[in-house]
Amino acid sequence: MAKSSTFTDEEKAAMKEAAAERRTAAKRGSGSKKAEADRADCLGKIEGMEGTDREIGEALHRIVTTHAPDLAPKTWYGMPAYANADGKIVLFYKYAAKFKMRYAEIGFEERANLDDGDIWPTVFAVTAMNPAVEEKLTELVKRAVG
Repeated sequence: MAKSSTFTDEEKAAMKEAAAERRTAAKRGSGSKKAEADRADCLGKIEGMEGTDREIGEALHRIVTTHAPDLAPKTWYGMPAYANADGKIVLFYKYAAKFKMRYAEIGFEERANLDDGDIWPTVFAVTAMNPAVEEKLTELVKRAVG
């Protein structure tokens, strides 16, 4: 009989990473040392990526830190993410290699100010970084925090 599972191995690994992140956050407490450690974790995830995943991650980090400097870099389920002042995630980067996907995703949580009528996108597939994509992401990030 075939083994069945609700979650993929990659999803299980992400959940374990999230649990480890919560334990680490509890030990770090708060303040500038915690913020610096969270930032280092986020940058470490990006630096550990390869190819297009890394290129997109670096560009997104640059966009967020330039246009939404109040968002704090951290990790979330093992992914680079950016949180508002109360620690709630506003946006995250789900890089393609993490879940063996054909494209990366940049997602926005409900605290992002992207509301547009009765329906609007909150996750965007990204296959390459170029000036047009960077411009669109910059617009989305600015809207998300605006």
